[in-house]
Amino acid sequence: MRKAVVILLVMLLSIVGVYAGGSSESADSDVYKIGFIGPLTGDNANYGIRCSNAARLAIDKINADGGIGGKTLELIAEDSEGTVDKAIAGYEKLVYSDNVVAIIGPVFTSPALAVAQRAMEDEIVMISPSATHKDVTAQARNNADGKNYVFRTVPSDALQAEVASYYFYQILGYRKLATLYAMNDYSQGLAEGLESTFTSLGGEIVSSQTCMVGDKDFRTQLSQIKSAGPEAVYIPDYTVEIAQILEQGAQLGVGPFLSSDGFSDPMVYQLAGDFTDGVVYIGPAQAEASTILTDFQAAYREAYNGDEADSFATNSYDAVNILAAAIERAGSGDRALVRDEVAATKDFQGANGVMNFAENGDLVASQGVYHVEGTTPVYVGSFQVQNGQIVQVD
Repeated sequence: MRKAVVILLVMLLSIVGVYAGGSSESADSDVYKIGFIGPLTGDNANYGIRCSNAARLAIDKINADGGIGGKTLELIAEDSEGTVDKAIAGYEKLVYSDNVVAIIGPVFTSPALAVAQRAMEDEIVMISPSATHKDVTAQARNNADGKNYVFRTVPSDALQAEVASYYFYQILGYRKLATLYAMNDYSQGLAEGLESTFTSLGGEIVSSQTCMVGDKDFRTQLSQIKSAGPEAVYIPDYTVEIAQILEQGAQLGVGPFLSSDGFSDPMVYQLAGDFTDGVVYIGPAQAEASTILTDFQAAYREAYNGDEADSFATNSYDAVNILAAAIERAGSGDRALVRDEVAATKDFQGANGVMNFAENGDLVASQGVYHVEGTTPVYVGSFQVQNGQIVQVD
């Protein structure tokens, strides 16, 4: 009986050790495990696949160059299918079973909001390459020690919606817009942010229509938008929905269209290339040409059968390298030490250029503006809002 009690106590202590955070590596481990959460199957799997591909590419390069202090990196990817439930299940496996040092992702906003809360509770670093909702990095307010464990290598929606509003109003001269957005945190957050700022400038949202991710028919919403007579239609959605809206909008004589960083996925042109001409969208600022960027793009193209790395893939590549540099400075996989080193990132030279984090974990950034000519996005420049005016900074 006494022996059984001792065994039980040992088992309980082991479990407590796993769940209590701290170091995520055993003393004799020669691997730092990195988790990834994103959609790897489903209609919008292209986002998750490119981000995970880029993460693997970064890890392969680091390992080929000798790893970190003689240890290698290992990526463990979990398919969220774009849903909160799957993302949380993947998170729990990665953190409690696989015992990863940190997590890259989630890729989509709703899963990222849910996982960010858990990451703060468990005190494990999460770096999203693509979740843009302003509240993703707001979870730090609820942490007892005041430390933030949630970061992102993509600008927040708050910045994107503000730049979009000013650009559409002050540069394009629009006064009446309509919106058609999916009822999820990403699309709704952008649409509501745009509406707030655009109307404060004196503009009007003459029709606000909604849909669900996975919808195929948007003719009812587009017909109502057409009746309202907007000068342009803002569609801050995901690739598949964007493509169908563009095609059905052309059939009904609705347009022109404005969009968000979701439009930066090259698959938009594969699905709706006959209807993309004239679209203006706000997305990540274009990185200055550098050896890091061109080497990454070439390596990605070679590794993945000619596929081109999009902006989110580039963000994911940078996220892994920022994390690896933090692990190296920390000298271990201790989650608290790694967190402190990620937060201390200063002027990191990434594929996206020089990168810094604000105190809340947001990327310090500008926003890019793109005008599509045919199927080619033409970069207008990088913009910020300064003293109530839209200002081009490059």
